Amino acid sequence: MNASPDADPGPPRARREPVTHERFGVRWTDDYAWLRDPGWPEVRDPEILDHLRAENAWFERVMEPHRALIAKLYDELKARIAPDDASVPVREGAFEYGWRFRPGQEYRVWERRPAGADGPAEVLLDENLLAAESAYFALRSLSVSPDGRLLAWATDEDGSERFRLHVEDLTTRRRLRDLVGNTSGSLVWAEDGRTLLYVELDAALRPWRVRAHRLGSDPADDAVLFTDPDPAFFVSIGKTLDRRFLLISSGTHETREVHIVDAREPLSPGRVVAPRRRGHRYSVDHAHGRLWIRTDDRHPNFRLVSAAPGAPDESRWHEVIGADDALYLQEHACFDRFMLLRGRRQGRAFIAVRDWDGTMHDIAFPEAACAPFIGDNREFRTDRVRLAYSSMVTPPTVYDYVVAERKLLTRKVQRIPSGYDPALYVSESLSARAADGAMVPITLLRRRDTPPGGPLLLYGYGAYGHGLDAGFAHTRLSLVDRGVTFALAHVRGGDELGPRWWEAGRGRHKPNTFSDFIACAEALVAGGRTRAGAIAIRGGSAGGLLIGAVLNLRPELWRCAVAEVPFVDVLNTILDPSLPLTPIEWPEWGNPLEDEAAFRTILSYSPYENLRPQRYPDLLVTAGLSDPRVGYWEPAKWVARLRELKTDRNLLLLRTHMEAGHFGRSGRYEALRDLAEQYAFVLASLKCHA
Repeated sequence: MNASPDADPGPPRARREPVTHERFGVRWTDDYAWLRDPGWPEVRDPEILDHLRAENAWFERVMEPHRALIAKLYDELKARIAPDDASVPVREGAFEYGWRFRPGQEYRVWERRPAGADGPAEVLLDENLLAAESAYFALRSLSVSPDGRLLAWATDEDGSERFRLHVEDLTTRRRLRDLVGNTSGSLVWAEDGRTLLYVELDAALRPWRVRAHRLGSDPADDAVLFTDPDPAFFVSIGKTLDRRFLLISSGTHETREVHIVDAREPLSPGRVVAPRRRGHRYSVDHAHGRLWIRTDDRHPNFRLVSAAPGAPDESRWHEVIGADDALYLQEHACFDRFMLLRGRRQGRAFIAVRDWDGTMHDIAFPEAACAPFIGDNREFRTDRVRLAYSSMVTPPTVYDYVVAERKLLTRKVQRIPSGYDPALYVSESLSARAADGAMVPITLLRRRDTPPGGPLLLYGYGAYGHGLDAGFAHTRLSLVDRGVTFALAHVRGGDELGPRWWEAGRGRHKPNTFSDFIACAEALVAGGRTRAGAIAIRGGSAGGLLIGAVLNLRPELWRCAVAEVPFVDVLNTILDPSLPLTPIEWPEWGNPLEDEAAFRTILSYSPYENLRPQRYPDLLVTAGLSDPRVGYWEPAKWVARLRELKTDRNLLLLRTHMEAGHFGRSGRYEALRDLAEQYAFVLASLKCHA
């Protein structure tokens, strides 16, 4: 897969306009800072738009010979999706709620019927009708009032993640006016059925305060329940399953504070559970007159404590489950008769049931290496719970677990209409020794008949303590069925081995993430699983930073790379507190404005600053014009500088979605077009058969 011949004018070249920066005695020059529109989040500068369109035209031109493969891949991916897919209904009050897709449609239809009743369901909301006039559409929240009469939902029509709220009377089917157009999309009904709580964005797009809208009143008069002036803290809202308390949370990646408010009296004064202090994270649920609090106050793996709602301060906490080096508690959920706990033991995922008398048992799942989650549960008083489950070879499965019988009831196994035989595939768990001796887990998926030593795609993320779960993705089959082994590198920065694994891959330890990824690739080569130069790598957002860093460090290892909305302009972004995510990012990366050590660490790996004259593999980069998380200019600047510095004729493509944000195209089918293009790029570069 080579670049154009000499006679071809070639890809677009961005003009250079040097801007010099200085910090801690270090000077550096940014030739492409002009690609960030000064009016962002609006992008109107004609030169910038023309450049991005020119890059898109170059992408289309280069990929034109592969259009047949792209179409074939798209058809494959689409054929694995059940055209009439539907959820398992979930009970909430007098109704059962669910969604379904109609054949050929991009978006869900949400519906309900009286619990236990047969006959046609009542359509609550048809996303397809809402999306008809928008190039992009996303539904963030959908919630029915406690009395079942009113429906509230939040939508984004341009990918900017600025959500508009809507309310409809389900009795009259009369749409009330939009409540507000600048929210995070998070919404919760108070128990009075007339008050809707939402989170408002500030001028920097930060979720910063909770307001309460009383239906029928002027939204301008909505009461402010909570405001967080700290630009590093993001605000969210929720409600305990027993409907006793509203939960107002504010936090960063490493610190969290929760306020509880009486759900029956939403305008009453709230109470903080534990005042924020840096490095303390906790979450709260309620049952039987007690708060149940998962906290990392004494150990990074968390412990479980309880407290009285009227006196929840830490001095009154009563320990229920102590912290343990081998037990990482990730989630807890309270029900009338029991509690669910989700976590990891020695890296293995588990879900356990704890009765209120203290007895516990693990739920027995079919496979040891799997990805189980607590599912959609809306009833506090129940004898069973909804669970979600998959593994690298087992499609997504919905279970109801009958607690007293310790029995899993299969409610749904994701259907793959084009056919899928799990016996054809094998998943393996390996490890690689990092430079400092740490053992880095690797999860592989391959066909049993694939000979060793062939092409491989290595995927990584490694940030914010977000681990990569060993779950199923039907999309991978389009690579694996063509002889490409798929591998997950569980590098430091995630939480696969607990919070200490995260700590070892953030801040001053961030370089471990990159060296771990390289160690995984080298181990796979040494073990005969693949060979140098036959490895494709892929990552998105903070995972795109990982891709950018390892491209600079070891370009010869990789045949090609896909960097989706990559966070590659790290130094300039983290030095700019005017950007919405920068202050909240400082605990993850360090604050280079104030900390010279953090500045020099970031400077040492930031992909944009560390580009140099050398050969780079084939590279496909994506961006979203309205992306509020990774500004479109980051990948655009990176590609522009790569074009200037790289010494090879390998492909370098930039694909910017002009009407979408961080997550690319919307719709269950349209989103597959992006993936088909990426897979075609990878397969062509790896020279795999079509």
